[in-house]
Amino acid sequence: MTLPSPPLQETEPTRSTTPVPRRRRSATLLAGCALTALIALFALVSLVWLPFDADDTSGGRLAGPGDGHLLGTDKLGRDLFTQLMTGSRIAVEAGLGSVAVAALLGVTLGVLAAFAQGWLDDTLAAFLDILIAFPTLLLAMLVVAARSATLGSAILAIGLAQSAVVARLVRILVKRVLAQDYVTAARTSGTSWPRTVAGHVLPNIWPTLVVNLALQFGLAVLAEAGLSYLGLGAPPPNASWGRMLQEAQATFTTAPAGALAPGILLVVLVIGVNLIADGLRDTLDPATRRRRT
Repeated sequence: MTLPSPPLQETEPTRSTTPVPRRRRSATLLAGCALTALIALFALVSLVWLPFDADDTSGGRLAGPGDGHLLGTDKLGRDLFTQLMTGSRIAVEAGLGSVAVAALLGVTLGVLAAFAQGWLDDTLAAFLDILIAFPTLLLAMLVVAARSATLGSAILAIGLAQSAVVARLVRILVKRVLAQDYVTAARTSGTSWPRTVAGHVLPNIWPTLVVNLALQFGLAVLAEAGLSYLGLGAPPPNASWGRMLQEAQATFTTAPAGALAPGILLVVLVIGVNLIADGLRDTLDPATRRRRT
């Protein structure tokens, strides 16, 4: 007498553990670096050389390409390519300056909030939520009213607005690290809080923080362009891309290059920075690498 064979069981397909090739993982990062480097090159060259002076109006009103004007001139007779180069420098300065302000204030406030307990923790968390909800444009108007409309005022306003976002992220990340057993062991062994932050907290949060700051750079560039469009950014003869878009609005049908050129460069820079952020996340975040394997 033969025993019945056990029923066949469906086997769960095994997940491939073959890691994604490094070349494929870094393609996004390389593409972002290439796009961003193009704008950065324009910005660096503009520091030492420009085809024309920023306030030179001798090119003729709305002239087409030619006579040394690669892209033509605007409604005031200024060279468009010169303005684009100057605008690239302003965009990079605005992005770097705003991120520096946001990182300095945000990391400091976020670490302090993470170490707070009880009602102080709740108060700081509510304060950060209020800052995040506060409109950047209104904050920029307040800063401009106090300091006048300059690129520095725009950078300060954008940096202050972004510092709340960075601080909330840092607070969450630091609290997560402080809950780990090795941090508890370090504190039990007598390690001071500054050494705990420097030796355990910051090394564990910096990959996520760097990705977030890269994203904040792109947002800062867009915010500066918006403020300049409204007249709250760098004053003339500084040719911010946002100001170029505002000035070319009335002549778009007759001279579209004045609006298309700064718009395209603005998109290129923001896309490049976002690709860098995606590439950094894939490279620095182990959890992301595991999910993509």
